[in-house]
Amino acid sequence: MRAKQLRRGILIGILLLVAFWLISIIWGLIGKAQVAVSQANEAKAQYQILEDRKAMLKANLSALGTARGQDAAIRTSFGVAKPGEEVMVVVPSTTSAPTTTPSWWQFILDWF
Repeated sequence: MRAKQLRRGILIGILLLVAFWLISIIWGLIGKAQVAVSQANEAKAQYQILEDRKAMLKANLSALGTARGQDAAIRTSFGVAKPGEEVMVVVPSTTSAPTTTPSWWQFILDWF
């Protein structure tokens, strides 16, 4: 009877060790799956950014395919103007503040 209980105890111990080992393996796989999902989401985001950039570059290329687009690109890149065009600089108006000196009453009241 005692030997039978000892065998059951050893068997239960071995089964518990195997169960803990399997749980640790499953836990590691879950962690790896989470890393894979996050990397897949990052790759999708990068892909979307690249697709947006591709669309913008295609639009720029189609604009540069026309004479007007080439002219605009040259103007913005090199700061040139057509013959007869002039530069207009808009200067904001200056507002002058009154330069009156306060009275001696105002000077004293400003302390309080």
